[in-house]
Order: sequence, then structure tokens, then C-alpha cells
Amino acid sequence: MIEKLKQRWNVKNGWDVLVILVVFACTGFSVLYVKRFLFEMIGLTNSSPTWLRWTVNILIILPLYQVILLAWGWVWGKFSFFWEFEKRMFSRIGGMFRK
Repeated sequence: MIEKLKQRWNVKNGWDVLVILVVFACTGFSVLYVKRFLFEMIGLTNSSPTWLRWTVNILIILPLYQVILLAWGWVWGKFSFFWEFEKRMFSRIGGMFRK
């Protein structure tokens, strides 16, 4: 599995794969805490309408995830990898709307 990730992400060793996985994990945990704080701040609860919670997730949390991913990538010394990762992801998303 590590070899497949090394090839897919074009990294040289297993240590780089481990660091990238740690960055994704740190980002996920960070977003959970920020989301909980943000939802409390604006008054959203589990009893709030589902469409409203989804809207906030898409409009605020999703872009915030990208920023936090870059921040953790910088902390762990992999900013350039995650910057390229984000550019590829946004080009794919943009391609869905061009067709």
C-alpha cells in the first residue's frame, strides 16, 4: 500500500507518505474542532434544519478545510506537495463544470 501511495503522490520514501497521512489526519481533527466552535458560535445544533447545516458545511467548512490543509502542510514541511495537490483538485473540480 505504501508503494502505491509513493507512486501516486510521486514521493521518494515511506517517510514522506507517513508525513502526508499525518497532515491529512491533523487537518481532519482540526476541522472537526473548528466546525464545532463555528456551529456553536452561529447557533446551529443537531436540531437545526439539515439543509442549513449542509449549506454552512459547503460554503464555509469546505474552503476552510483547504486553508487548514495548507497550514498543516507548512507546519510539517510539505507545503509544496499540498499546494500542488490543491491545484490539481481544483482543476478537476473546475473541469466538471466545463463539460
